Amino acid sequence: MSGKLEVENLHAFYGTSHVLFGINLLVQPGECVCLLGRNGVGKTTTLKSIMGLVSVRDGRITYNGRNLTGLQPYEIARNGIGFAPDERLIFPDLTVRDNLEIAIKAPLSSGAVSWTLDRIYKLFPILKPLEDNVGGYLSGGEQQMLTVGRALMGNPALLLLDEPVEGLGPVVVQELTQQIIQLKKTGISILFAEQNLSFATLVADRAYIIEGGKVRFDGRLEDLEQHPEIKEKYLMI
Repeated sequence: MSGKLEVENLHAFYGTSHVLFGINLLVQPGECVCLLGRNGVGKTTTLKSIMGLVSVRDGRITYNGRNLTGLQPYEIARNGIGFAPDERLIFPDLTVRDNLEIAIKAPLSSGAVSWTLDRIYKLFPILKPLEDNVGGYLSGGEQQMLTVGRALMGNPALLLLDEPVEGLGPVVVQELTQQIIQLKKTGISILFAEQNLSFATLVADRAYIIEGGKVRFDGRLEDLEQHPEIKEKYLMI
C-alpha cells in the first residue's frame, strides 16, 4: 500500500534562519514527484521537514490523513515513510548485508509484500556479490544503492530520496534511473530532490521547482518544456 502526502503552508527554520516560506505540495499514492532546483534553495530542507529533522514553525504535514507535524523522526518512520539522505550515512564498518538487515521493519499493512535481502539484491544486483564487504569501501554509486536499499528494508509506503544521483558518473546514473523506474512499478510513492533535470524527466510524474524557499512551478515535466523561461530563471538551463 502506498501513501498520500500533503504539505500545506510549510514554514521551516534552521535556528533563527527562515528557510521555507509557505511550501505546498502533494504526492498521491503510487506517484513519483520531484523537487527541482539549484543548491541551497530549500529542497533538502523540505524533505528533512517532512521527516521531522528540521524545525517546522508553521504549516501542516499529513500522511494518509494523519498529522505528522511535530512528531519525532522515529515516529514518522513508523508511519511508513523512509528516507535516503544525500549524505548516505551508511555504517562504514558494517558489511553490506549488515547495513541492510539492521534496518528491517515489518510493513504497516499485513497484506503487503515485504522487502527482503533477495528483493534488494534483485533491484540492485551489484550489491549481492558485495554483501560481505564493509560499506566504507564501496564506490559512491554502490553506497547510494545501499542507502536506498536500507531505506526500503524498513518497508515504507512513501520513500524520500535526497539527490539520488548527485556526484555519480553517467553509467551509474543510467543504472539508477532504470532501478528507480523498476521501483515505481511496485506501487510505492516517491518524493525526491534533484538538480539533474534529465534524470528527473525520466523518472518523475510531476515536479515542483523550488527557489528561495518557495514553490515557483508545479506541474508535469512535459509541461515544463513549454516554459523555457522558467527553466532558465530557476534551473539555469
